[in-house]
Amino acid sequence: MKPKIERLHRLQSNFVSSILADAEKKLTAEPSKDEVTEAGISIFRAFRGLPKHKKLMKVVSEPSYKQLMQNTELEYLKDKAKNMHVIDEELYFVIDEKNNSIELTEKGREELAKGTPEGKDFFVLPDFGYEISKLKNDTSLTEEEKKKKEEFLHYEYSEKSDRLHTINQLLKAYTLFEKDDEYVITEDGKIAIVDEFTGRVLPGRRYSDGLHQAIEAKENVKVERDTQTLATITLQNYFRMYKKLAGMTGTAETEEGEFFEIYKLEVVVVPTNRPMTRDDEDDQIYRTKREKLNAVVSQCEELRKQGRPVLVGTTSVEVSETISRMLRVKGVPHNVLNAKQHQREAEIVQSAGQPGAVTIATNMAGRGTDIKLGAGVVDKGGLFILGTERHESRRIDRQLRGRAGRQGDPGTTLFFLSLEDDLLRLFGSDRAAAIMSRAGFEEGEVIKHPIITRSVERAQKKVEENNFAIRKRLLEYDNTMNQQRTIIYSRRNRALHGERLKTEILEMMEEYIADLVGKYYGNAEIELLEKELDTHLLLNIRFDRSEWELLNKNGVTEKVIKAATDYYEHKESMLSSDMMARIERYAFLTIIDNKWKEHLRDMDDLKEGINLRAYGQKDPLIEYKNEAFTLFSDLLDTIRNETVQIAFKLYPAQPEHVQISRRPERRPQRTIKESAENAGMQGGGGYVPTPKEQDAGPVGKPQPVKVSERIGRNDPCWCGSGKKYKQCHGKNA
Repeated sequence: MKPKIERLHRLQSNFVSSILADAEKKLTAEPSKDEVTEAGISIFRAFRGLPKHKKLMKVVSEPSYKQLMQNTELEYLKDKAKNMHVIDEELYFVIDEKNNSIELTEKGREELAKGTPEGKDFFVLPDFGYEISKLKNDTSLTEEEKKKKEEFLHYEYSEKSDRLHTINQLLKAYTLFEKDDEYVITEDGKIAIVDEFTGRVLPGRRYSDGLHQAIEAKENVKVERDTQTLATITLQNYFRMYKKLAGMTGTAETEEGEFFEIYKLEVVVVPTNRPMTRDDEDDQIYRTKREKLNAVVSQCEELRKQGRPVLVGTTSVEVSETISRMLRVKGVPHNVLNAKQHQREAEIVQSAGQPGAVTIATNMAGRGTDIKLGAGVVDKGGLFILGTERHESRRIDRQLRGRAGRQGDPGTTLFFLSLEDDLLRLFGSDRAAAIMSRAGFEEGEVIKHPIITRSVERAQKKVEENNFAIRKRLLEYDNTMNQQRTIIYSRRNRALHGERLKTEILEMMEEYIADLVGKYYGNAEIELLEKELDTHLLLNIRFDRSEWELLNKNGVTEKVIKAATDYYEHKESMLSSDMMARIERYAFLTIIDNKWKEHLRDMDDLKEGINLRAYGQKDPLIEYKNEAFTLFSDLLDTIRNETVQIAFKLYPAQPEHVQISRRPERRPQRTIKESAENAGMQGGGGYVPTPKEQDAGPVGKPQPVKVSERIGRNDPCWCGSGKKYKQCHGKNA
């Protein structure tokens, strides 16, 4: 799908460029009222289409144009945005940058469907329930034809679902994720995620749900296999597992409400060891990023001449490298510390306090390494911290400020901002833009006032509140998963700790048999019950019609449970209690681990689409809890059934010990070939004595049972170690 999405992105980019050029043309000279309205629609349409488009950034850096776009947005948000389709229908896709989401329009779908065999149906998912129902009621088809059509429906639905998902993730990769900002390409050609808070690379971490593969495709590096989640927990629930919680950080004060609400922890501010003498200056705001970066470079030159060290803090790898290029052009010696040079962190930070040193760093700068001031630096005012952008979180800004003024040292901090910065563009108030517009600011002029600094901090608070609401909602969803986790892991721990699981297996067997009998008793499907017992539990048990009716449902259940219990005891007497304990442990762990992995994927899929229930006036969280309960109930039933089946059917390949008799007319006799040294878990036969045989004692000489299939080298080892068979008991096989 990459070529199609690449082309679609190019078409949208060209369209946005053309409508912005048209808007600028209309706004020159003395535009009429209609021309102003049309220009506002064009600028807002460009914002909906590609909010990070470079030409759009340049246009909205003009305060009056930004004001026009915002007024147009307010107009179209009226009445629940009922007229927003007028803006969107000319675009190929629409981006909601605040919510990090993207949606294809009808125009975009038509463009992607061009040249495909399906045409307009390229994106139309079949109504699966309706089609299956229609197929079952179709009397003109044979059962075989119905089966083939049903398989095709499954295939078609799955393929189209995957296609839609792939398209969505590719669009996100092309429009919302930028190289050297959210991720970097490592020397060995891999996509590495950059932590937005620390600026460090996160080794081994990958975006989930196919997004990482989409970015790999976009950057033309090797597309790795999708990873599967084996276990999941939110940080909040992880921390709440501890009996005692405490911590120390220099920036907890801004989050004290969240600490108390989530963890019931109070935040206490510890006074500084020595009085703080650092000077935190008011922010300076420029119209464009270009003007801001030029001012940053000029400030660095000036401070270097004064012999004062400066630490330039950036929010992304890309910005740090841009400033580095500008300083090289000016001939200013400097060090760069970002996700690409993190190995040299301690070495770079060690020299950052020397006279005239210029250090450019992402948010990782100096974390865990104190910046010591060189000779004479204290007299010149100490370390100068120069921030190039405010972060969404006030904590990160405070961490940057905190590099200076430590232990009573002097220092200065100053942030240079622009109206093109993400924070001001998405969440900032219009105050700065309005002041600049009224005052008629020229190229390179700056606005600096406490009111502006406070308005920026208010924007940060808005973002923090929004992020906290998201985290809190996520925690509410995870609380449901947490209850399920507690149940599953408590069962798993019992098996891991080596306790005998016979009682649990027999209890599960009784429930399983009760369900089976309930399933077949009502319609007197005797043969189906006998076949299922024989296939899944190896129970050779028979009922005649009169006995079936005489015993009733409870009697049939009790008879089958008695036969199953006798069979299990007989098996244990031949294998030994120790061997049976290992079989039970293997059955428990294998099924729980495999089914839990599948369940996690199902829960991810459920969470992904559950918010759409809000359109039906339903609370997505309540819907999620209801659906999750159903899925978990099904999971427990599946674990129960398959654990019992494995425990009843599994035999170790030890010919000198295991010789089991089966009725020859029901199942062919088989022999086990594996040697004791290479013993693996195999499916085998089982023995069920009839009532007469129980009275008469053992039946003759037991016949050998042959198992031809062998455990796979990559299968989990039968001993329950968690290793592959080839790395455990099969190492010398």
